Amino acid sequence: MNGQSNENLFGTNGVRGIFEENLTPEKIIRLSTSLAHYFPQGPLLVGYDGRNSSPIISRIVCSALRSEGRNVSVAGTVPTPCLQYAVKTGNFSGGSMITASHNPPEYNGIKPVAMDGVEISREDELKVQEIYYAQKSSESASIGSRFTKENLIETYVDALQAQVDAERIRSRGLKIVVDGGNGVQGPVGSVLAKMLGSKVLAINCNVDGDFPGRGPEPTIDNLTYLSKAITASGSDLGVAYDGDGDRSIFCDERGVAYPGDRLGALLARFLLNSRNHKREIVCPINTTLAVPLVAKEVNASVVFTKVGSVEVSREMVKRKSIIGMEENGGFMYGMLNEVRDGAMATALVLEMLASNPRDSFSSLMSTLPRIFQFKSKFLCPNKEMASRVLNKILGHGSPRNIETLDGVKVWIDEETWIMARPSGTEPIIRLYAESTDKNLLESKLDEYIRLIRKELMTAR
Repeated sequence: MNGQSNENLFGTNGVRGIFEENLTPEKIIRLSTSLAHYFPQGPLLVGYDGRNSSPIISRIVCSALRSEGRNVSVAGTVPTPCLQYAVKTGNFSGGSMITASHNPPEYNGIKPVAMDGVEISREDELKVQEIYYAQKSSESASIGSRFTKENLIETYVDALQAQVDAERIRSRGLKIVVDGGNGVQGPVGSVLAKMLGSKVLAINCNVDGDFPGRGPEPTIDNLTYLSKAITASGSDLGVAYDGDGDRSIFCDERGVAYPGDRLGALLARFLLNSRNHKREIVCPINTTLAVPLVAKEVNASVVFTKVGSVEVSREMVKRKSIIGMEENGGFMYGMLNEVRDGAMATALVLEMLASNPRDSFSSLMSTLPRIFQFKSKFLCPNKEMASRVLNKILGHGSPRNIETLDGVKVWIDEETWIMARPSGTEPIIRLYAESTDKNLLESKLDEYIRLIRKELMTAR
């Protein structure tokens, strides 16, 4: 393994790769052994999603942990937020969730979970990576025990129901279409909605590691079947989960799908108006302008983080915040756990609709500020070129304000911004922009896109 010490082991969420190619059994063993040395003393919990390679990876992980003298409980096939909740409430010293979330079927990965039920921090990722490359040998003279942990999903669903006004939801008798995407949250979300008195139409809710339905990632563009099912059945809403169930995209009664942070803005307004929570929202710096505008309405503050659910979750833990969200459909409700949770978001949306019986989902969404959005990406083969592009943007024009927390975010005025950020996983630069003024947005986009393209051409 010499010469690989500079390789970044962790990605945006855990360690991922194509099983038996760049996620080899050797790598899985070394990572699990490293986690055995990293986690505090005590039992560990291992769970996995519905991918075809997950059961065998689980056996490898458990064997490696036990070889270091660690006692391991096996959760079996569970959604990621279920595993995280079980670690938090079950007196475990940590956990490993085997999942590649929304990645294609051939991928898999390991997401380490700290004893507080939240993904380990970026700083702790570096600690695990240091152990991994130090090739620390076992000091254990015994083999740890293996147990089976049962009823985790039942306990998780009970905890979800306890966070909402279940009787109010049942009294409304909502109709919902649940699109599981063949992932592990589909069956759980369907059961939860039924227990909350909703009539459920389930599609793609059979767990299948090949994800034959729409694939493991719900996007605005691939939810056509869900949209048609909603309108054909006369349902009040629809929800689509990703492969491991921590993200959710919602559709209204017309079948219109909404970006995660826009739905999050509406849900945050409902929660801040209906509960005595800390008046604060935590979200990445590329989050829609609707969030700070809604926060201003309800006298709440917004705390921005770098892009990534780990960044949001760890900031929530640090600040004891209750509400967090991401653009990709990750909503965090700290009263249960400071992590993305598609089922928790479903229960909260059902309560929001039940609490506004005279309003449809679409009419509630229409109360959000009208904002024009733009997203694009540019091929950028290396970090040096990306740095040149960002520096060019930094020195351009006379903006109202510039933020450099993650990439470069340029504020043209109080309600118009443009942001460029190099991807952490692909050779591209992502461009985001928003404004309440369509003409201003189009003008500034034309200006900055020409600037970026010119710099990329010059750098080549």
